[in-house]
Amino acid sequence: MTLLISEADVRALLPMKVALAAVEESFRRQAAGEIALQSRRRIDFGARGLLNNMGAADRTGGYFGMKLYATGRGAPRFLVPLYRAASAELVALIEADALGQIRTGAATGVATKYLARGDARTAAIIGTGYQARTQLEAIAAVRRLEQVWAYGRDRERREKFCDEMSAQLGLPVTPANTAQEAVRGAEIVVTATNSIQPVLEGGWIRAGTHVNAVGANFAHKRELDSDAVGLAALIAVDSIEQCKTEAGDLIQVFAGDEARWSGVVEMAEIVAGKRVGREKSEQITLFKSTGLAVWDIAVGARVYESAVATGRGRNVALWDDATGGRTPRV
Repeated sequence: MTLLISEADVRALLPMKVALAAVEESFRRQAAGEIALQSRRRIDFGARGLLNNMGAADRTGGYFGMKLYATGRGAPRFLVPLYRAASAELVALIEADALGQIRTGAATGVATKYLARGDARTAAIIGTGYQARTQLEAIAAVRRLEQVWAYGRDRERREKFCDEMSAQLGLPVTPANTAQEAVRGAEIVVTATNSIQPVLEGGWIRAGTHVNAVGANFAHKRELDSDAVGLAALIAVDSIEQCKTEAGDLIQVFAGDEARWSGVVEMAEIVAGKRVGREKSEQITLFKSTGLAVWDIAVGARVYESAVATGRGRNVALWDDATGGRTPRV
């Protein structure tokens, strides 16, 4: 039997604290060579439609699976098929819109934990849409924030976002009139937009700031201008291999100079203590996130195990009639 786990189940079973721990551990396992990763693949089927898939196997955790989603005219719908490695059994089908938001936020939280100054108390976010809420939630979980500024193009939406996040986080989240206004007092900055052109300029970033760039995962998109990238004393990424095809913020600045990638560090190496993170308080650090399937598998496994323990989800029978209970030949 396969457990069908709904969006409501995910939201109930995956608090940010759990997601942070799962993603941080997945970074350690990645650095130890215990994770097999398949970078995102996209199949273009016309009319601006894309079928996206990415996979991972956690050899230590004992699960493998994929994230699947289609993008087009409607809202994307995300699905994570989760398999148990020991038996290759499909143990769960997880509706993964919320799961994706939470795991992406958690990755930012982990990067902020390791790269932002320990005394950072102020943050800014550019973008108030799909991913923004969990970004701030995760940062607030790893740093004792006292003030946040937020900018989004739609004034009504950014004001609503600020009101709701102020209540959720228990601290002032203040709407800014421009991105520059949001960033100028911040020690931690997040860009979470779908912009093709830069929304963060290097000239706005103060010394000692940590930047999380999470919005752009196409080569032709970028959220950071060349100065913002150039000012970073440390550039960390989730996967160098995937970033070479998706991280427009770096691809466009490096402009085909392969040697520039030699200075980029994978976040997993920093989490595992194999590479040094921030060395000086005045350094500007950058985490470029494109999103890894291992994060989906890591938090998906936590959700599945919690669902089994608490009796959530719905069991569905798959293939029973077709196979007569027998294992089919492949």
